[in-house]
Formats: sequence, C-alpha cells, structure tokens
Amino acid sequence: MPPSTDAAQPPDRIRVAVVFGGRSSEHQISCVSAGSVINALDPAKYEVVPIGITTEGRWVLESNESGRLALGPAGELPEVTGTREVALSPSDGLVVQEAGEVPTHLGQVDVVFPVMHGPWGQDGTLQGLLELAGVRYVGAGVLSSAVGTDKAYMKLIFQAQGMPVQPWVLVRPGEWERDAATVGEAVAALGYPVFVKPARAGSSFGISRVDEPGQLEDAIVEAQRFDPKVLVEAGAIGAREVEIGVLDGLDGARPETSAIAEIRVSGHEFYDFEAKYLPGQDTALDVPADLDEDTAARVRELAVAAFEALDVEGLARVDFFVMPDGRVVLNEVETMPGFTATSMFPRMWAASGLEYPDLVDRLVALALQRDTGLR
Repeated sequence: MPPSTDAAQPPDRIRVAVVFGGRSSEHQISCVSAGSVINALDPAKYEVVPIGITTEGRWVLESNESGRLALGPAGELPEVTGTREVALSPSDGLVVQEAGEVPTHLGQVDVVFPVMHGPWGQDGTLQGLLELAGVRYVGAGVLSSAVGTDKAYMKLIFQAQGMPVQPWVLVRPGEWERDAATVGEAVAALGYPVFVKPARAGSSFGISRVDEPGQLEDAIVEAQRFDPKVLVEAGAIGAREVEIGVLDGLDGARPETSAIAEIRVSGHEFYDFEAKYLPGQDTALDVPADLDEDTAARVRELAVAAFEALDVEGLARVDFFVMPDGRVVLNEVETMPGFTATSMFPRMWAASGLEYPDLVDRLVALALQRDTGLR
C-alpha cells in the first residue's frame, strides 16, 4: 500500500523506507526482521514506506499491514509478494511503476533502513546503490558490509589486527573438485570435528558438523548449495557461545556495548536455523551471561576492537567462543543482525535498558547524523 496521507498525521514526519527480502537464502528471515522494525517505528514520528525485494530481485511496494510479515504460529515464514514495482531515482526519489499506468512519484525518503541478511543486500551491494543515489541509510557502509558478509576476509582482518580466531581452511570454488586429497589433508590438520559453512551466508544455513573425513564431501556439497566458497573451521569443542551488541555512539562518541548473552542449545548438534528461529526449540538465552569480570571485560574490549577493525557504522552483533581454558576467541561480526522479536541483538539491548522501539529510533538517528560519500 502507498504511504499514508492521513491529514491527522504530522506533516514533518521522518520518511523511512524499510527495505527487506532479497535474493539470498535469508529472504524470509529478512521479512520477519523487517516486520518487527516496521511495527516498532512510531507512526507519530515516522512515515514508513515498506519496500520488498523479491527472490528474483524486483523492488516492489509492500503492505505495511500489521502481522503481514510476522512468523506464523507453526513457524511459517513470510515472503515478499507485492506486485507494484518501485524504482529509486536520485532526482525523483521513490517511483512506483505499473504496466500501462502513469508512474506514481512517492517522493524522497530521509533514510533507508535496509533490514537485509546475506548476499545481495547485506554485503555492500545495496549500500553501494544507496551511496550512488545519495540516500542516507542505517548500518554499515560498503566495505564493512562486504567484509562482514565474507567470513574468510573477516578472519584475515582480525588476524592482521592480532585478534584471536579459530583456525580455518578456505575451499575456493572448484577446489574440492580439482584436488579433494589436498583439501582433505588441510582440513585434517585442523583436527576433527570441524564445522563446514558457506563463506557468505548467515542464519546457520548450509552449516554441518563433520566428525570424520568420510563426512567432509557431503558437508562441502551442502555448503555449496548456498555459496560456492566454503569455510571449514576447527570445532570449538566444549566452548561457551556468547554474543554482545555494539552500537555507534551518538554525536561521534565511542561505540557502546550491550549486556552479554550466552546461548545454550540442547537437542541440536549446534546453533542451527531451527534452534535460532523456530518456536518450541530447546534454546536458552542467558542475559546477562554468567561470566567472571575479567572474561566479560575481554569480550567487551574485543567486541569494540572488532567493530572498529571492520570500520562498522551503526550497529553490529559480535559472536565469541569462551574456550574451556578461559580464552576468548572471536567467531564473527554480523553487520545487520536478526531483528525478529526473539533475535539476540534486540534482546541484549533490552536487557541493557534500551527497549526495541528506542533501539530502532537510535539507529535511525545515527543514520541521519552521517552523510553519504567518503567519511
């Protein structure tokens, strides 16, 4: 539906285009996240324009009907279904185009909230488009979005900064098919078990735990369903999984960190898609995590260091392993973490005193503070 023209609404509301969906395997989770963001934006302050990107890559004007983008009671996941195509023009703003009809000009937007997960949205591609169009947007810029999506390059940057990461092997496209024996030797040097994952996917899609060499090929093939580039990582056996949220400071202040959370999973080999998102799973989140002061301080220190090493803007969720010997090891940085009602990032900030609507408001304020282009 088009933006509201209700005369009762204040005329100077901030216009926010919430962009979601996309071509990646995380299309449906992006829709759920966007629904939560849209519901949290105060209609007295914001005029929301919901823009979905279909799995084929078409931009369409979507409905902002409450509940349209919610997770269903049995775990049903929504998708982008709009038909009225939208174009973003640097001069005209948003333009709705329908076959046989005169284009409808919706006008300029003040800020885009790209609730995109995975390739073709979170990876710098959408951010580059918005930079070219001169439109402010929430979250990380082009480079940090790209590096934050590619786990291999992320690890290289962390290593260059002297930050601790788990050992890994990168399997480039075609490498397993050309020389499986050499890849197998490199993986064996990590020590089993290992985790095989797509290098540029999220939401735990395509991840397998591999306990012995005979399982490796199937795991690589499964990961390649989502990304031809595959990461094989040494298993953090016996480690605790903890996460923390990072927000840019307002008016140039240093980044702030949230309460630390620990994820405890039972009934699953690891924190997979079902454990993350579907109801009725045996997943517990402890906020705050039961960590000693030194470990908690190390998590906070490394989280800000990782945020700054990738030159992230706006927000990030930083994931860690706390090893049995007490070492804190970086797992990854999510530059656009999940924003569903049960997602870790908003829950950690709520436990820190920043409730969901205030968190969304803060992110829009941060985006409006910075301009596009070099900064």
